[in-house]
This record gives sequence, C-alpha cells and structure tokens, in this order.
Amino acid sequence: MIGLILGTSEGKIIVEKLNKYTDDLFISVASSYGATILSSGKFKILNDKPLKKEELKEILLKNNVTKLVDASHPYALEITKNAMEVCDELKIDYIRFERKSIIKSYCDVENIIEVESYEELYSILKGIKGTILNTTGSRNIEKILNLHLENRIIHRVLPTLKVLQECEGLKVKVEDIIAMKGPFSKELNLSFIDEFHIKVMLLKDSGVNGGTMEKLEAIKERGILGVVIGRKNIKYDVVFDNEEKLVQYLTKERGNYNE
Repeated sequence: MIGLILGTSEGKIIVEKLNKYTDDLFISVASSYGATILSSGKFKILNDKPLKKEELKEILLKNNVTKLVDASHPYALEITKNAMEVCDELKIDYIRFERKSIIKSYCDVENIIEVESYEELYSILKGIKGTILNTTGSRNIEKILNLHLENRIIHRVLPTLKVLQECEGLKVKVEDIIAMKGPFSKELNLSFIDEFHIKVMLLKDSGVNGGTMEKLEAIKERGILGVVIGRKNIKYDVVFDNEEKLVQYLTKERGNYNE
C-alpha cells in the first residue's frame, strides 16, 4: 500500500494520476474540508484528522504501507518531521512532494523581503505605520498577535467554522477578518490593498498554485512592503515538485531512477 499525506491542492491531482494504476492507497489529510476535496478519488483508507507521530506509526504498520509520500504544506514542519522519523523507524520509503519555491524570482525587488523568523519579522514591522494584511493563514495569527504591534492587522483566512472560531478565540475583531478561499488573482489582491489601505502584506512562499505570484505582483505594482516568511531548508533524499514524475516513480519498479 502507498501512503499519502496531503495538504495542498496538488493532492487531488496526485490521487487522480495514481488511480490510473491503483486504489490501494492510505490517505491522510488534516481536516474534513481536505477530505471533501478528495471525495472523487479512489482509496482504501481516508483519515481526516491530524495524526500524532505514534498514531501515524500505528496506522502505517497496520496497513502495511511500504511507501509514504509527504505532500503536506511546505510550512507544515511538524508533520514532515514526524513522517520522516516514522519512515526511518519502520524502514519505509519516504518521498517528499513539495511545491517549487517562487520567492527567488523576486530577490531583486526592493520592497519584497524574506525573513526566517518571527523575531526578524518584528524587527522589520515595529517601525512601520499603517495597516498590515496577513495572508499567512489562521495558524499563524497567534504568532503575529504576540508581536504586539500597534498596527491594525487584517487576517485573510479560509471561510470555515473552525477557522472563524479560532479567530474569535484569539479576539480578532470581525472587521479585521476577510474570510475567503483562495488562491486570488492579482487584481483581487490589488483590490484588497486599495480597499483597506494596506501598507504591508505578510505572506508565505507557497508556490505558484498557492497564489504567491499574484500576491507578489500586486505588492510590486502598488509599491507596498511585502514580507515573506521563508521556508525552512530541509534536505530530502527523494523529492519531487511534479505530479507526473512522482507517480512514475511510485508505480514503476524501483531502479536507477533519478528525477
């Protein structure tokens, strides 16, 4: 059985391509929303809740998973760490699928900055006046609020009940929430910048499919400050950023295959 940890829109494509060869799949996503996206796929087992390390280990053993594809979000570091450790302990093949980084294409743009930590983010934002648009996701809201900035911060998040409850729990004002599902066009990003008089946009390097390019182009056009929370540099033995090549690797006899 092939195991798949899916956390991005490419997950649906991977499953569709794999289904041409097999439905002997264990799929794990972090939410019922993620499971809904995969409802048209064929698989033997679908888990729709976050798994702790020991839970992942138990389910891989129980279902005799021989290969595990970690296609979690580039910023889901705990998931990746657990998956790598479990595969090492169980002697299961670990394969990473990760969206290609896009930020390097904008390294010469003066108003776009990449940071490695929230401490570095604070040092940049503490002297800036004006409204900040946070597009890094609901799981980072608390970290950003803990910077105790004086700025108004607007958070663009998924329009799910769970996410909105998280915002309420963090005492985020209703007027500081944009609840919409992306990715968004450059034009819509420009509209948000203009409507809310945004001076700074916070974003992740989530790749082309994550709408990062459209955000960066809008930032560039309006001349506002764009601050990108950079990815952690993790070395993988086997890694893909193309769904077709990944499926070829998974469905052929292991040989002298190199991406």
